[in-house]
Amino acid sequence: MSDPGAFDFDRGAMRIVVVDDEIFTLKLMVHILGRLGYRNVASCDSGQKALQEVSRKDLPADLVFLDINMPGMDGVEFIRRLVDLRFEGGIVLVSAENDRIQESVERLVEYHNLRLLGRLGKPVAPKDISGLLSQLHTNPAATGGLRILPHAYSIEQLRGAIARNELILHYQPKVVMATHEVIGMECLVRWQPTTGPLIYPDAFIPLAEEAGIIGEITWNVMAQAMRQSRIWREAGYPVNLAVNVSMQDFTFLNFPDKAAGLAQAIGVETSGLTLEVTETCIMRQLGTVLDVLSRLRLKRFRLSIDDFGTGHSSLAQLRDLPFDELKIDRGFVHGAASHPTRRAICTASLRMAQQLKLRVVAEGVERPEDWDLLGQLGCEEVQGFMIARPMPASQVGAWIDNWTGQHRAIDPAKA
Repeated sequence: MSDPGAFDFDRGAMRIVVVDDEIFTLKLMVHILGRLGYRNVASCDSGQKALQEVSRKDLPADLVFLDINMPGMDGVEFIRRLVDLRFEGGIVLVSAENDRIQESVERLVEYHNLRLLGRLGKPVAPKDISGLLSQLHTNPAATGGLRILPHAYSIEQLRGAIARNELILHYQPKVVMATHEVIGMECLVRWQPTTGPLIYPDAFIPLAEEAGIIGEITWNVMAQAMRQSRIWREAGYPVNLAVNVSMQDFTFLNFPDKAAGLAQAIGVETSGLTLEVTETCIMRQLGTVLDVLSRLRLKRFRLSIDDFGTGHSSLAQLRDLPFDELKIDRGFVHGAASHPTRRAICTASLRMAQQLKLRVVAEGVERPEDWDLLGQLGCEEVQGFMIARPMPASQVGAWIDNWTGQHRAIDPAKA
């Protein structure tokens, strides 16, 4: 699961570029933004003019409102050019196109690891702009689309971070929908340098995989998770911990023995740890993967297929590999109550998982209407900002106590 990062908003200093071929829309957007206190706004009636504004060294753009469908350079080409410019600001899509087209462009923005802040329909309504920007000021994670762009870290810096124990874990709760019981925590690795801000995994995990040192991170994370699991269980918090594992780790046939040995040495049950595997990768070296995953299940580790629906071989993987949990990707969960396509994919995924007797976890639950929909569809477990954002270990115990106090365990038979 990818983690949202921070984005700095200052109304007075923020430079906004609005690009739309409709002059009326341009004037309306500038007027609305001005009334909201954003005075540094450049309006452009073509993608080419907007690129000139975005690429200015003296006044870099912080935010772009982008019309998708324009003559000449359309929004898709404009996004491609932003990638070439290494644009680090935010993007808001503005369009009258249907949901399927807009969702495709959203995915394109995310694929390029640009910062998608939201989208607006046409005609543009002042309350929609105000609502979007208010959310970003008060809670940058509210849109769920903010991402930290990868920075240019060297393999030497990353090796040094591992050696200095600068890799830390934050934990995001998973709860049972029917009872509100806290059932588990997903472990999310961060890099905390001795000086400077927290670094999110998008900025260093690809580097570790490319350099062949992802195993060092995996074992570091698994050891931290197991030690924390023991601490929490001894304190009366018997939650399952989920760890994201790279497919490179499963090219080593001794992985199951090493993982079981680590659990024994730390003093935790293997059944208390779930290994999450991203489905886009798991069909590589199928024979080795089958060997390793089967032996992990025999040793009672739980196995979860992560980001379900984002790869290309989902049905074959569910047929061949011994998963006992399926996680529905946030891209299908967030907004499912109001997006027919996302709702259909959630429904189909849940029905299939139920027939295969797999536990289901829905990621990215941020809105009450999506929670309600998932409950109606029979989803078992959920995680997302509506429940809690990832937090350091020191905050987990108090959070569980507070959550439990607010949501006393419900007996489904009496609900």
